[in-house]
Amino acid sequence: MSQSLHPMLNIAIKAARTAGAIINRASLDVDTLKVNTKAPNDFVTEVDHAAEQAIIETLLTAYPGHGILAEESGRSLGAKHSDFVWIIDPLDGTTNFIHGLPMYCVSIALAFRGKVEQAVVYDPTRNDLFIASKGRGAFLNDKRLRVSKRTRLSDSLIGTGFPFRKGDNFQRYLKMLEAVLPHCAGVRRPGSAALDLCYVAAGYYDGFFETGLQPWDVAAGSLMITEAGGLIGNFTGEADYLHQREVVAGSPKVYGQLVQLLTPFSRVISDDEAPAAEGDDVVAAALTAAPTAPVERKPIRLKKAEPKSGD
Repeated sequence: MSQSLHPMLNIAIKAARTAGAIINRASLDVDTLKVNTKAPNDFVTEVDHAAEQAIIETLLTAYPGHGILAEESGRSLGAKHSDFVWIIDPLDGTTNFIHGLPMYCVSIALAFRGKVEQAVVYDPTRNDLFIASKGRGAFLNDKRLRVSKRTRLSDSLIGTGFPFRKGDNFQRYLKMLEAVLPHCAGVRRPGSAALDLCYVAAGYYDGFFETGLQPWDVAAGSLMITEAGGLIGNFTGEADYLHQREVVAGSPKVYGQLVQLLTPFSRVISDDEAPAAEGDDVVAAALTAAPTAPVERKPIRLKKAEPKSGD
């Protein structure tokens, strides 16, 4: 990246790399880790806590007047009413990490007056650093990111995430999958939403959709996508994806086709969704204000899927 980085982005990078080093050390001896269960299938380890503590310490040492919204400590640290709010997931993909599957990351975003302006997602297993600054582009290890050029859903690889918490509506998700699968080239589910969104920005996926995500899962990735020329919104194609806890993203044309398929499944939070997390209201504007181009409302004709020889 030839241009100089924003000072706040530099601090976020330092924080992410510090957390990544903690995670990498712990990954060498995963079997000795202390694992707690927040809810059935929702795990947290001492590494999540140590990584989050290191991130918050780095950020607040540099910017003591800033607010914090973090997965494990919520809003308990930092200034409560700052214009600046750091949105942190210290280890996105904890279940993968516990099992030794090397697909997880650190996600850090900075929102200023309700808009995400800086973003870092760090994959410590590959030493991959995704960064974005509002209006200045998104990068992976100094290489400029652009979303995929694919325009047809039938040619597209789509990322997703499965529901896993008790009370999640599994049947609704299976119906969504049934709607998308016949129309695309394949669906993948690695298990880290923050990385998945970066993979859309990098063009590895052509699109992505998931329900039930928290602010810290999507804050950094949303800026990566828009800065890489992609679109992100809820299932009806509007920017209000935080409140509805549903996200669809992709290259512009593929995004439009996914929206068409997923619109019937869009709904406000109901009894079958997990309750809103603490701090959602604080960053609601940060995510709903992410720049999304209006979706064309012209009907998109989907070709009838042809049988494939393999996936």
